[in-house]
Amino acid sequence: MNEALLTREPAVARPSPAPQPAAAPPATAAPAVRRRTPRDPRLDFFRGLAMLIILIAHIPWNFWANWIPARFGPSDAAEMFVFSSGYAAAIAFGGTFLRHGWWMGTRRILLRFWQIYWAHIGLFVAIATVSVIATRIDIADGKNYVNALNLQHFFNDPQSQLTGLLTLTYVPNYFDILPMYMVILLLVPVIVLLQRIHLGLAVAFSLGLYAAAWAGLELPAEPWSDRPWFFNPFAWQLLFFTAFAFSRGWIPVPPFRPWLLWAAAAFVLVMIPISHFGLYPLTPVTRFIHESLWGGAFTPAFKTNIHPIRILHFLALAYLAVWFVSRKPGLLESRLARPVIRVGQQALATFMSSMAVAWIMGMFLDVVGRDGLTVSAANVIGLASVFAVAYLVGWYKREPWRRPAPATG
Repeated sequence: MNEALLTREPAVARPSPAPQPAAAPPATAAPAVRRRTPRDPRLDFFRGLAMLIILIAHIPWNFWANWIPARFGPSDAAEMFVFSSGYAAAIAFGGTFLRHGWWMGTRRILLRFWQIYWAHIGLFVAIATVSVIATRIDIADGKNYVNALNLQHFFNDPQSQLTGLLTLTYVPNYFDILPMYMVILLLVPVIVLLQRIHLGLAVAFSLGLYAAAWAGLELPAEPWSDRPWFFNPFAWQLLFFTAFAFSRGWIPVPPFRPWLLWAAAAFVLVMIPISHFGLYPLTPVTRFIHESLWGGAFTPAFKTNIHPIRILHFLALAYLAVWFVSRKPGLLESRLARPVIRVGQQALATFMSSMAVAWIMGMFLDVVGRDGLTVSAANVIGLASVFAVAYLVGWYKREPWRRPAPATG
């Protein structure tokens, strides 16, 4: 209300009203506090689950990895990581673009890029250092951990390879997920800008990049060869921005329909005998389909450029998983789900720790040997360490030292 209306003399004389407290002038009014959008526990749960699967998948010669989702279908935890990251990025950064404009949103993206860039460099230095120490003290009968990670070129010529490391033109396979994510982050302002002009432009740009990746658009992974990045960001951005568009409401999330649920379930079930290493050789049909997709043992483009069937398989799994969780709302509030959600809430820290711990657990198994007990112990220790990191980082982020000190008697 205009302050002049509160102070204007009345036109007709009348008894003075009871004194009222003076209204605070608008200039001194407390600013409105913007309420934070509550976190979606489904997002954190599945992102946390992806971090735990990544740990199991990266422990060398780990028989627990025979039971991760990747053994029963073409998609794996990488799709979970990228899709969840796209959905989370829309929540974390989309509001900034909306409230403060494109340039401010872009600067926030650049800050996140900067943080992940140094996280990537730190992860490389940490694992490379551990590998050098383990090789020099010969913890496993002459095994060379530097060569096992294909880092010998880096140590043979560190002056030139340091330039490649810092410019992301040297990306060893074990360290390839974060660089892929960084490039996709840099595409976010482009997609947001195109969507503001017309949603069709953003969709066409993303699909065009995906097609260009299959036509040969890629980034160099090492200066001494023509090997590209194992995760081609120009292909994987399609899955990221699919989740981004769902989260921002640019495209509608498919509703739960019986025929869609049955179709998704049938597709997931059909892919099991085609994908599983113990099942696909049993019939000529499954063997033919498997070898056509995977190229026998391995086809780099199948994962590097995220084959369409991987995307379809993941979306079918995600559709079924979200439907199941929606039917069991108490599942994400259970004691078993809470630690997984906590891991998902600290995704960057838990991802970095899972990669480092997985490599160290591989060294541990090289020393003590691999049997059912030792491999299971390595997995349990590794998973426990990731949970511990999640809780520790969460504690630090709450900044308990800012709370009032407890009263002393």
